[in-house]
Amino acid sequence: MDAPAAIRIEAADYACRHEQLHALRRAVFVDEQRVPMELETDELDPLSHHVIALDAAGQVVGTGRLTPQRRIGRMAVAAGWRNRDVGAALLQALVAEAGRRGWDEVSLHAQLGARNFYVRNGFLPEGTEFEEAGIVHQTMRRRLDGPMHVQDPAQGTAAATAVAHRARRRLLLHCRGGDAPLLGQPPVLQALRRFASARHDKQALVLLHDGDLQALPAALLALMQRLPSVFVLRGPADPADAAATSAAILNDTGDCYFRPMGERPDGELSLDSPARALAHETRFQRMWERAHDCPGLRALGI
Repeated sequence: MDAPAAIRIEAADYACRHEQLHALRRAVFVDEQRVPMELETDELDPLSHHVIALDAAGQVVGTGRLTPQRRIGRMAVAAGWRNRDVGAALLQALVAEAGRRGWDEVSLHAQLGARNFYVRNGFLPEGTEFEEAGIVHQTMRRRLDGPMHVQDPAQGTAAATAVAHRARRRLLLHCRGGDAPLLGQPPVLQALRRFASARHDKQALVLLHDGDLQALPAALLALMQRLPSVFVLRGPADPADAAATSAAILNDTGDCYFRPMGERPDGELSLDSPARALAHETRFQRMWERAHDCPGLRALGI
């Protein structure tokens, strides 16, 4: 995503901008979150790549860093600028810098309150929660050189959320009978609502295996009933398609969460991979063209 129109994102030379960086970080971490002052600064600051968000007056309203350990951290946004995509723009700039350096992955320690923010931006949780500076955190990681392995339900939820959140005008969902728990997770539903409620034209094609509406959570069915112009549902008609075991969620930005065994969360998440996503989309489209309307949709008003 691009930076919000009201701000600009720049790389910041630490030697020249350290006072501005630390002023914002102290306001967020020390004053708001009660992190001890001595933990706000460390020996990695002079060695790290820093980015800042500047408002129209040139004031620093956001900052973050990329350390030599290939870790993103010290993400801070001024209180008046939160929920305005400043954090996402900073994060994108740091991920892009890691890519320019040829790194294969980046990691971070997310505060639990910010975990879904990083999920929406393609980071998968790993390991157990832990305490750092008196605050509970979660390790998260994003690969930059290829697909990420999805190995458990928590990572499956994160993968589905990322693909749905990053969709612009088109979303393809090949669902199976075991998908109700996945698609019913709050972060996934939130991303689907965001996509479906966007003001621009958009469409979600849902290929529902066996036409089983029970594969969809009640909250998603309600969303489909409310926005029938957005969601189009079909079920496989060809016997070979009906026998397929895979499932997938794809968008129009080159992202795909593919599961070879659709009843399980195990699979791979590919981000910004148009060629890989196209292969899955081609298969989906062939099945879609052979599919028929799901039985029971008329009764639901879809």
